[in-house]
Amino acid sequence: MKFIKRLLIFTLVCIILGVGTIFGFYLYVKPELPDVATLRDVKLQTPMQVYSQDGKLISQFGEKRRIPVKYDEIPPHLIEALIATEDSRFYDHPGIDPIGITRAAIVVAMSGSAKQGASTITQQLARNFFLSNEKKIMRKIKEIFIAIHIEQLLTKQEIMELYVNKIFLGHRSYGFGAAARVYFGKDLKDLTLSEMATLAGMPKAPSTMNPIYSVERATNRRNVVLMRMLEEKYITQQEYDQARSETILSRYHGAEIELSAPYVAELARAWMVERYGEEAYTSGMNVYTTVNAKLQDAANTAAINNLFSYDERHGYRGAEKVLWEPKATPMSLADIEKTLKNVPSYGELIPAVVTKVDGKSANVVIKRQGEATLTWDGLKWARKFRNDERQGSAPSKASDILAVGEQIWVREISVQQEKGDVVYHWQLSQVPNANTAFIAMNPENGAVLSLVGGFNFVHNKFNRATMSVRQVGSSIKPFIYSAAIDQGLTLATLINDAPINQWDKSQGTAWRPKNSPPTYVGPTRLRVGLAQSKNVMAVRVLREVGLDETRQYLTRFGFDINDVPRSETIALGAGSLTPMKMAQGYSVFANGGYYVEPFYIDHITGPYGDLEYQATPKQICQQDCPKPGSPANEFNEQDIAVETSIEMGSETDSNALPPQAPQYAPQVMSEQSAFLVREMMYSNIWGGGNWREGTGWNGTGWRGQKLERRDIGGKTGTTNDSKDAWYNGYGPGVVAVAWVGFDDHSRKLGRTSYNNNLSKDQVTGAEAGAKTAQPAWIDFMRTALSLSPEQEKAIPAGIVRIRIDRDSGLLTNKFDGSSMFEYFREGHQPTEYVPDELTDTIYSSEESEGLF
Repeated sequence: MKFIKRLLIFTLVCIILGVGTIFGFYLYVKPELPDVATLRDVKLQTPMQVYSQDGKLISQFGEKRRIPVKYDEIPPHLIEALIATEDSRFYDHPGIDPIGITRAAIVVAMSGSAKQGASTITQQLARNFFLSNEKKIMRKIKEIFIAIHIEQLLTKQEIMELYVNKIFLGHRSYGFGAAARVYFGKDLKDLTLSEMATLAGMPKAPSTMNPIYSVERATNRRNVVLMRMLEEKYITQQEYDQARSETILSRYHGAEIELSAPYVAELARAWMVERYGEEAYTSGMNVYTTVNAKLQDAANTAAINNLFSYDERHGYRGAEKVLWEPKATPMSLADIEKTLKNVPSYGELIPAVVTKVDGKSANVVIKRQGEATLTWDGLKWARKFRNDERQGSAPSKASDILAVGEQIWVREISVQQEKGDVVYHWQLSQVPNANTAFIAMNPENGAVLSLVGGFNFVHNKFNRATMSVRQVGSSIKPFIYSAAIDQGLTLATLINDAPINQWDKSQGTAWRPKNSPPTYVGPTRLRVGLAQSKNVMAVRVLREVGLDETRQYLTRFGFDINDVPRSETIALGAGSLTPMKMAQGYSVFANGGYYVEPFYIDHITGPYGDLEYQATPKQICQQDCPKPGSPANEFNEQDIAVETSIEMGSETDSNALPPQAPQYAPQVMSEQSAFLVREMMYSNIWGGGNWREGTGWNGTGWRGQKLERRDIGGKTGTTNDSKDAWYNGYGPGVVAVAWVGFDDHSRKLGRTSYNNNLSKDQVTGAEAGAKTAQPAWIDFMRTALSLSPEQEKAIPAGIVRIRIDRDSGLLTNKFDGSSMFEYFREGHQPTEYVPDELTDTIYSSEESEGLF
């Protein structure tokens, strides 16, 4: 009895000491314990994703990949696998497992170090959210107390949901939703039992037990998980046998980019960081841009293929490098593939190595594609590049172009056969020296529909669509002509197309602007002058309006007056603007005279779909509009200056304006003036007159006729010495701008000679907007126009259509080829009839008062 009494006293003392020790530890660490209540509102660090307007993934930003799932979205077998492996008494303990702790304590006592953690799922959750992974007693004590607090605050289901979404599982994947994507390329719900068991076994050592690092280790660990599930009767023997017999097939699956728009993604990333700070990377927000996936694909294809066409017609510059000389011992296939693995691909441009040259073909090894043959169709273009103005003679055999051991570039080309079948072949190519930009936007609200900032984002991240300020050449002429239209000139006004010779006292030289080509036809109607891009006519139009008045007028389109030189050379395109600014300006003509500001972020949602932001672009008033001159409709140059100073994309917050007060876009030119400018740009493509009657003529953009649409128009642009080539144009619901040039502003686009190996429809001669940039615009518009039927010409009120004489622009009673119909603003139509006979001397004076 005395022994039992002492034993009871000893036990009681131990209990009191144990409880006291635990309480003492609690009081000691309590100031350092976090507030576990934050778990109720925890925001998991989830990467930011950028999408097109139609939900195609463009890019993903953030170091941690995570796909949050709700508890009811977690497959039951995955929960069972985790409980069987990590915490078999999960539903019974209060956050800590006394049996496990006792077992771990015995190990510590026997070994003198903490080799066994004995952590429950709740303790692992506590460690992942609030503590480090260091194996120290004090960390374990904190972990225990935090786990108990968590169990008091959250249900078991909430704890399991947090654990499934939080745990690190290797390769930057956090949570089982992301791990399912990274290792198997599947959604969590689509995993097999074997795959779930593989993931459930990884928390013990995610960096070394994942199937990418070691299939053997992952398989052994999976089998342990399956055995525990069988022992706990979560699966049957048959399910166990089947899952255990499966081979683990795993590779790294990155974010599945569905749409290539890296320059748009970078704009969105920068905008998000500016708005939300560095937290944007882990916010889990989904950024929906204004980009249309179909139009972005079309822009990518059109702009890059056009750039390849320009670059390749100027000749082949040779191999990227020589890996071995022809007489040296060739590299093995394995060594070639290893070398190519370290060479980046640039979109469709892929590195390859020449292994054999024979007659009119060559054998190559292509990165990740293996061995292939370059036929003569893929080689015959490659005459030698001498300089931007000259190319070598056409090659006659493959050895004129390639040699064994060279590292080259190839791309896959699709060719449509006569029967309609499409065949593919590999073609020799090269990284272009020149570059390009392309942008399309909705002129009704400024939404950017597609954007290409350069040849390849990996190759060069500089965004030429928004950042490259280039001389605009003749692209500026519609804006100068619109100022003249606003001052009362008409499409039938005659301007003298004759040389200008003006002495400049300050320079001590004469200024002699010339047409390109340098031909002159005398008095010419305004419509023809713009459509055929007559330089001397543009100068005379500028003089009629006035230099200062014209510069001020251009600010209506969002142009900074400092970008417009105070010189008559602006009529020839001396000003410099970005492609984005050009698209913004041309939108005014396309939408009927309204200034709209470009934007590319449509809306943003949180990780669970809640709306965080909605763009509210200014609208073009369609009905019940404010009367002209009222505050909501009145043009204000100061307002435009303020708007254009805002970085593109920083639209108004959806909560900043009351929904009952729509913000209308300011009207910066009349609907009638915008219509008349569109008419001139229509003629840039379709020309005028009647070819059968001998009065037909073409504009500089006549190649656009192949689109077979009468609801389009545009304007070519070529700068002095052809350093920049542009095409700017419109169609229903879209304005598109294409630019081609060298990043080196001093380098000319040059010229090309005829290549005897190619077909007759090749581009030759001096590069210019119509040859160098317009093909990209045409290819893009072919897709854009397919999205809407051809529209009839909408003639605004206040426009009249009158028969005039082609030569004089005066009224006529004739109905033969000498007459035509023309549009005028009501009140500005001619009132005089053409005389029966015009003398040859009526326009003899270059400075005739009526011809400026």
